[in-house]
Amino acid sequence: MPADDMATDVVSCTRSGARLRVVVGCGPVGLRMAHELCARDPSCRVVVYGDELHAPYNRVKLSSWLAGEIGYDALSTEVVLPPPELCELRLGRRIVAIDRAARTVTDSTGAEQSYDRLVLATGSRPRVPDTPGMKLPGVFTFRDFGDAQSLFARQVRSRHTVVLGGGLLGIETARAMRRLNTDVTLIDHAEVLMSRQLDAAAAGVLRQHVERAGIRVKLNDPVMEICGDSRVSGVRLLGGERIDCDTVVLATGIVPHIELARSAGIAVGRGIRVDDALRTSDPNVFAVGECAEHRGIVYGLVAPGYEQAAVAAHVIAGGDARYTGSVSTTRLKVLGIPVMSVGTVAADPRDFSRQVRYRAGDGNSARTLVTRRGRLVGALGVGPWPQARRVQEAVGAQRRIWPWQLWRFRRDGHLWSDDGADSVLNWPPVAVVCNCTGVTRGQLDRAVAGGCRSVGELAACTGASTVCGSCKPQLAELLGGSAALEPERDARVLWGGGFVALILALLVWLPLDVPYPDTAQLTVHWDRLWRDSFYKQVSGFTLLGMAVVLAVLGLRKRLPVLRRLGDYSIWRAIHIVFGVAVLVALVVHSGGRMGSNLNLWLSMSMAGAAVAGTLASMGIARSHERAHPLRAWRRLATWAHILLLWPLPVLLGFHILTSYWY
Repeated sequence: MPADDMATDVVSCTRSGARLRVVVGCGPVGLRMAHELCARDPSCRVVVYGDELHAPYNRVKLSSWLAGEIGYDALSTEVVLPPPELCELRLGRRIVAIDRAARTVTDSTGAEQSYDRLVLATGSRPRVPDTPGMKLPGVFTFRDFGDAQSLFARQVRSRHTVVLGGGLLGIETARAMRRLNTDVTLIDHAEVLMSRQLDAAAAGVLRQHVERAGIRVKLNDPVMEICGDSRVSGVRLLGGERIDCDTVVLATGIVPHIELARSAGIAVGRGIRVDDALRTSDPNVFAVGECAEHRGIVYGLVAPGYEQAAVAAHVIAGGDARYTGSVSTTRLKVLGIPVMSVGTVAADPRDFSRQVRYRAGDGNSARTLVTRRGRLVGALGVGPWPQARRVQEAVGAQRRIWPWQLWRFRRDGHLWSDDGADSVLNWPPVAVVCNCTGVTRGQLDRAVAGGCRSVGELAACTGASTVCGSCKPQLAELLGGSAALEPERDARVLWGGGFVALILALLVWLPLDVPYPDTAQLTVHWDRLWRDSFYKQVSGFTLLGMAVVLAVLGLRKRLPVLRRLGDYSIWRAIHIVFGVAVLVALVVHSGGRMGSNLNLWLSMSMAGAAVAGTLASMGIARSHERAHPLRAWRRLATWAHILLLWPLPVLLGFHILTSYWY
């Protein structure tokens, strides 16, 4: 259909009463905006304009395509387009003018299009530094598919490529240009890689991974000149060093596209200025994504753009929604290494924030938490972090973090015990499962309840996993969680042993108070267990020995080096058996008497720890029964068990000392 005919068709649709929304920009945020508009008001018509002739593609995967890891088809197969009966895509037609009074836009073909509401999702362009030599042949940018095609062709001829920019895009570009074993040097003016997302410790670990990939790194020494007469021959650094090269790739940041809005008289700053409803200075024009400036902040990430699109669509459809800002989040794999940065990444003593760090013994991973007045406000890490998604949710909600959790984090890098707490089945509904698209656990639950039975169906319904795909394991786990859960392998031992241990613990707690005999005419003098010092010592040291064994068994879960020694369920079953044996030894040693003073505290601590431990084990045994009350109490019982065990070494020490001293 000719352009004029298409415009006429849409205009007639508008005149007949259908509301017409025009979206300028066919990137990920522009497409999400179209999806949101269609979903909230199916009676409206949506037209989306895109500059590029290519069908919409996944920009996140451009570096993987450039590196030869995926084919061209993979760039677009996972991109979900809006329903064609509600939305029309006009590709290769750049909007060149906005007439706010007439409510029309003019595209590069000269065709005009009227609108009821206009949404600007114009994105951004690469920032080109004002450095001598930037216009020489051999200098490239890397932002869209056209740039990727140019670099793809350049890879074959380049012998030494210099990449300017130590951020995420710069590192990924350097990795891609190493495809044919080309020498690559990565240069940045900052002191560390990804300086806006990582601290020195995490950035140091990342640098090790980058250099192991064969990429030379030069930091804190910016490029002052690109050398060459007819084309690039090298770069000269601030320190005076010259690096010979034939290709320079710019990955030095982005600049929002604001020219269209500025020429139309819409207020701009660093970006197109918007209020909490994502409206610009013109109430009929909205802006979302990398081109929008909200409360002085321009977010250069996809996820905030998705959040803005949802709010703007709700407002356009007549709802009352407000966008209050986003928590900056980066969760991607860089050179195959997981990198996460969320919230505040630098501590400021003036607001009582502080950093808590963990670094793995092998030096291949580092993690940092930022807390403010006992609440988690930021986190960053390089390397595998099983609890990364739960940490991200905790930062977004600014959840309270207790001192013992920070102690555990310093010790082994985990905020929560690794008993499945990071399973997506245990996440709250507001937790973000797909960081790229902002899809939460609650949205996925509703999709599953609505009939989605595969990862592909969930992706089509919610958009989760359609960008980088790293959350597909969580989607699969969530789908499995809708079926009946299998009981633990050692469920019978945990339930039976826990029941016996609970009875014994209650006997100690009541207390039992086995009486001393009032006659010497006995066949078996059981009172010797408490009157004879030899028997008393035998039972006491047996009790102490089994308690030590229990402590060693507990290390199986805490020390990574011991986790490879047999199946954990076997160790757990042995633990509950020894727990029962300890309680039997305690009854034999004390005769069911609680004692007084320190002995009373010791008995109460042991009995309380036993009761909490048995409730925890019985809760684990019934973890496959979602409605079982013990399942809900499992975590609280586990923490109570651990806390009640802490004073035992000191109390036992005083008990032994006073027994031998007196």
